[in-house]
Amino acid sequence: MNQELNKKFAKLIVECGVNLQENQGLVINANLESVELVREIVKAAYERKTSDVIINWQDLHITKTVLENAKAEQMYITDWQLARQHYLVDKNYARVSISSPNPGFMAGVDMSESLKAQRHNAPLTKFAMEHTMNNMVQWCVVAYPNKTWAKQVFPNDEEDVALEKLYKAILDASHVTETNDPVEDWNVINSNMTAINEKLNELNFVSLHFKNELGTDLHVGLVENHIWAGGGEFTSGGVYFNPNIPTEENFCMPHNKKINGVVYSTKPLEYDGDLIEDFYIKFVDGKAVEFDAKKGVESLKRLIEFDEGSSSLGEVAIVPYYSPISLSNILFYNTLFDENASCHLALGASYIGTNLKDYTKYSEEELKEHGCNMSHTHVDFMFGSKDMTIVGTKHDGSEVIIFKDGKYII
Repeated sequence: MNQELNKKFAKLIVECGVNLQENQGLVINANLESVELVREIVKAAYERKTSDVIINWQDLHITKTVLENAKAEQMYITDWQLARQHYLVDKNYARVSISSPNPGFMAGVDMSESLKAQRHNAPLTKFAMEHTMNNMVQWCVVAYPNKTWAKQVFPNDEEDVALEKLYKAILDASHVTETNDPVEDWNVINSNMTAINEKLNELNFVSLHFKNELGTDLHVGLVENHIWAGGGEFTSGGVYFNPNIPTEENFCMPHNKKINGVVYSTKPLEYDGDLIEDFYIKFVDGKAVEFDAKKGVESLKRLIEFDEGSSSLGEVAIVPYYSPISLSNILFYNTLFDENASCHLALGASYIGTNLKDYTKYSEEELKEHGCNMSHTHVDFMFGSKDMTIVGTKHDGSEVIIFKDGKYII
């Protein structure tokens, strides 16, 4: 790995990703393979005069051992862990999560005890999830390569060659090169994405109709007073940040009772260490009523049945087929990248603080009545294609083609 590029990447993450403020704390979630980048992020954070940096290290091998041996009760969140989460929320720590997956590593592992533990823990940690998803604080998700992941993306290359190729692909997608200023490049990206958001918000659609030759024929109603977002966002306190690096998506909030039709995936979905491939989901009045997959159907079932809200949608996102990540022709087996090469949907929670005007004036029950989807999970899956057409219906019943042959025409 190139130390100078890692420094540039870290600077981008700290200054543009979370836009860390002076005397603000930072939490970094990372696995052991990301240590070189983590070191540079810590340096960049202290250059921004952070008050504190906390690192949550993870290791998939240890996680697998726990899943194979522990009972649900042994995975319940403890009082001290819960108190720690409250502390981080109360003190407004910014959050960086570094994705460095091992797709398929958990295939065949019995997840039943883990699922029980997740269902027990989720209501207890709901406050922390909402704190982030409602943009009460800055957060950013990025990626860093590891050898196993690299070999899956580039199976015909030697391990070291594959690792360097994936490293370059991640940095290229994140607009980090030896000669550019990534922060300046991201200012341009955010400006372009804001222009599209403004067009979509002005059109103020009631619903969107997605259709392609693979079989997707899906009507997605949008909540009233919705907001299209994408690129940089503001926290409730007015701090501008970029939640995903990279990103190519403009996204909005579906009405969770007004989703009808069928959607077919166009890329694999990595979920809980397993790969779900070639799947479809049929929706009736906002609920998944039928689904199947050529591979990973049990994992798909576990996702859809995780809780009441995971069988509906919390996000609909439009991504041009000819986005830079799509044109790379690389299948990353990682949602952070693959979702930015394809239109996508998310099963689970809505981004209420991002996609709904004046959301704070509503009670939780009123938000539900408004069509906001409530869940303890949020998982994106990709369904975009080269021949995707999207037609928006306005309040007067008129229709506008906004997307044809995989690209915007507005």
